[in-house]
Amino acid sequence: MSETRSVADRGYAETAVQKTALVVGIVFLLVGIAGFIPGLTTGVETMTFAGHESGALLLGVFQVSILHNIVHLLFGVAGLAFARSAAGSRNFLIWGGVVYLVLWVYGLIVTGDHPANFVPMNAADGWLHLALGVGMVLLGIFVGRNLATTRAREPRGRTAV
Repeated sequence: MSETRSVADRGYAETAVQKTALVVGIVFLLVGIAGFIPGLTTGVETMTFAGHESGALLLGVFQVSILHNIVHLLFGVAGLAFARSAAGSRNFLIWGGVVYLVLWVYGLIVTGDHPANFVPMNAADGWLHLALGVGMVLLGIFVGRNLATTRAREPRGRTAV
């Protein structure tokens, strides 16, 4: 028997919601890495650890910092980890989306030189956070809906023979 196991054999991508969480996780990882690559990110030399002063722009549009990129990397790792189960995938998408909606509201309230402005965000980031939040929540609900209906139909207290 071969030692090489497929992605599906490791618990990934067994359901549509797991595939979705896996893809979202990979995209976050790629975005987190891209935020450190000169050329993909302009003004890398002006990137700060945190704060609105960072002049680095991912794809010349989205304001990023070291902390911002690390958060993208952590979201990516979480997506990969939660993609191992259907329930985890659904929760990652829904609650990750909620986090991005909170970030969107944060960006609306905390702007400019405000002391609580530790995450560099411009208008493009705000719109992206809104789209990510709504998109992730909807994906979690609609792609993960079969998981919820399957659980509702499963008999309680029975074990498989």
